[in-house]
Amino acid sequence: MSGDERLARSFGAEAHTYETGRPDYPIQAVDWLLQPVAGGERRIRVADVGAGTGKLTRVVQELGAEVVAIDPDPQMLATLRESVHAVPTFVGTAERMPLPDDSVDAVVLGQAWHWVDPTAAAAEAGRVLRPGGVLGLVWNLRDDDVDWVARMTAVMHGSHAEEVLAEGPPQVGEPFGELESAEWRWTRPMNRATFLAMARSRSYVITAPADERARIEAGLVGVLDDIGAIGDHVVDLPYVTRAFRALRR
Repeated sequence: MSGDERLARSFGAEAHTYETGRPDYPIQAVDWLLQPVAGGERRIRVADVGAGTGKLTRVVQELGAEVVAIDPDPQMLATLRESVHAVPTFVGTAERMPLPDDSVDAVVLGQAWHWVDPTAAAAEAGRVLRPGGVLGLVWNLRDDDVDWVARMTAVMHGSHAEEVLAEGPPQVGEPFGELESAEWRWTRPMNRATFLAMARSRSYVITAPADERARIEAGLVGVLDDIGAIGDHVVDLPYVTRAFRALRR
């Protein structure tokens, strides 16, 4: 197993921590992803790939779509089923989805496209999408333009998603057309416990040796003390949600 694959498959060990520590997606961003196929008389069908604990699944469901959740990790899907009901779940990957051809209107990935082979995943999305269907990619990123957030990121180590998106828009190949993008800035109220859960849910931290995890946690506690995130006191963590969509030709 490659290093990237080991990181990508690490989250199940901390599935409940992931559910607690990671933010949900702004409903406006998810609505934007689905706009090209929404609005008709027929209820649209969406595949949430790399669904994890259901952070994106539940928002898609809230918008009235029929959704199926796909993830390579059974532990993540088990946690999803605890809080998101009436959603079929399947073990699978972006490169190999357990879905028939031309069976969904949208394929969405939250916090996941940076883990996939973009050529193979685009081809597979094209297979399961109906003509004119949409591929939607979305990431919640901490806003490192804020000094204390940048300090926190430096302590925790930059994520693979942050590194990939710093190089430009995600790669999306055939059979998709031009990639559109949009972003939203917002804040998430968090206390000390949710800040620590957020850090502990990151693949780099999950797979790090014990002494490295201890170093990260000590450094993060120092930042939290400085910003007043002590006990149950709430501090707003600024986020930027970046979303991308492309239509199947």
